[in-house]
Amino acid sequence: MSTSSRPDPAPATALASLPDGTGLPADHPLVDGRTADAPLLAAYRGRTPARRPVWFMRQAGRSLPEYRAARAGTAMLDACLVPELASEITLQPVRRHGVDAAIFFSDIVVPLRLAGVDVDIHPGVGPVLGSPVRTADDVARLRDASPAEALTPEVLAPVTEAVRLTTAALGATPLIGFAGAPFTLAAYLVEGRPSRDHLAARTLMHADPATWRALTEWAADVTGTFLRAQVLAGAGAAQLFDSWAGSLSLADYTAHVAPASTRALSHVADLGVPRVHFGTGTGELLAAMRDVGADVVGVDHRIPLDEAVRRLDGRVPVQGNIDPALLAAPWPVLEAHVRDVVARGAVAPGHVVNLGHGVPPETDPDVLTRVVELVHSL
Repeated sequence: MSTSSRPDPAPATALASLPDGTGLPADHPLVDGRTADAPLLAAYRGRTPARRPVWFMRQAGRSLPEYRAARAGTAMLDACLVPELASEITLQPVRRHGVDAAIFFSDIVVPLRLAGVDVDIHPGVGPVLGSPVRTADDVARLRDASPAEALTPEVLAPVTEAVRLTTAALGATPLIGFAGAPFTLAAYLVEGRPSRDHLAARTLMHADPATWRALTEWAADVTGTFLRAQVLAGAGAAQLFDSWAGSLSLADYTAHVAPASTRALSHVADLGVPRVHFGTGTGELLAAMRDVGADVVGVDHRIPLDEAVRRLDGRVPVQGNIDPALLAAPWPVLEAHVRDVVARGAVAPGHVVNLGHGVPPETDPDVLTRVVELVHSL
């Protein structure tokens, strides 16, 4: 069994003291100055940006006709691993909407696939594994090859090449690296498919904590290695998505999940890029999610943004939290909501406007463009 040698993460409040581009190659956008004036990175670092930054989770996806055309006939995980296609899909919403960041086109289970796990995405269902991972022996088989041994530069080459193509085309617009948090990856591994309540995962967490810890440590190193590769190849920030953490109590999150999330984010702690942590249904977990090493905390639509800032003690910038449901509402309703989100976010050290979750597939792309124009006008 392998353990990570990654350094402990720097405290979230220490980010402002790290120079842009710490530990990065000379041709990285943060080092060569391409993204020096990016509003997104200024807000992530608690500085005053030239304009209020905005981007959308799942902005590259089924709401765009150009995405559907580009991906026609290509399976989701295959599309993520064709560099030219992944780059093109990542760039599409930047061209169309004028957002202040690109989010790398990928999927939470891509690093699992690259690490040799039998997983595929079934249309209408989501990620499905060939067989769930539920016993100590199952976990030991996963860990026979450490993430460092499994995710070699050759294996990660489609990812790093896609990042390089994308950052070359983005110019002054930063790219955000994408990775799933260890709990979400572990939940998929244990359940074998998407689940509403993650009973099998939560049962393993308590029934066999040693096996659970071994599984989440492995998942942390897989996703951390995946995220680090993106940053070294050109991403200027790193976002860790914990899609399913909202199913946990604060006590369970703190005891059984937070250590693995800390481990995952530690993989990029020495690189001096902002680390963003987002989860759905995690209003009660916000401070704990910050404390795993996040410099910015994403907030979903379930609590007001100013209340989220209060729960975070005003210590870190926030990202969010337009309700995706209102994208289909009449414009005066949506406009009033966006203005309210912006006003509430003003109490934070920094605020990046985003949705409280992803763009619904049926969203009119013109509405997203209009939201971007409104946010920039404010």
